[in-house]
Amino acid sequence: MIPLIVFLTGSVVMSFEILGSRILAPHFGNDVFVWGSLISVFLSGLTVGYWGGGKLADRIANLYCFALLLAIPGISLCIMPLYCDAVNNWIFDSQFGMRAEPLLASIILFMPPTIFMGAVSPYAVKLQVKNISKLGRGVGNLYALSSLGSIVGTLLTSFYLITLMGVRKIIITEGGIMILAALAVYLVGIRKLKNDS
Repeated sequence: MIPLIVFLTGSVVMSFEILGSRILAPHFGNDVFVWGSLISVFLSGLTVGYWGGGKLADRIANLYCFALLLAIPGISLCIMPLYCDAVNNWIFDSQFGMRAEPLLASIILFMPPTIFMGAVSPYAVKLQVKNISKLGRGVGNLYALSSLGSIVGTLLTSFYLITLMGVRKIIITEGGIMILAALAVYLVGIRKLKNDS
């Protein structure tokens, strides 16, 4: 189950980044400042998530905490369509400048859920890899699955999903996927606790 969740999270992260350009474009255009903002904010969020997820995994490594790491960005994605236009309008009306506006919007809208999604992979490594002698292979496999998910998410979103569903429905669906993954992990945690007792 954990490898599938890592794959799905990688897919959602990159899909969300592609969709981010569509969320920002009506307000700030689709130029190099928008893309530079998106890429740097997503990379920053993932960086903080990798660091924080690894640190958290060393302190508390259980399925309940893992479920929470999945549920928080899931909820965030589900409610984002309710407030993203208001945030973008406020930033645009404040006239921070053509460079700062898309960067500020990206930080407010995309950084928080990306941090939590970034935390998923290192936390998954801690839960999944039990044999230290195979740690390298285990880490490599999970990060390869995450990257493969990112490729699939990018291509599906760019080539098909935007046309079929529209941006807001995709974001809500992806939030729902993260929440369902969290629920599955939580239920497995409960079953494991019952079996151990």
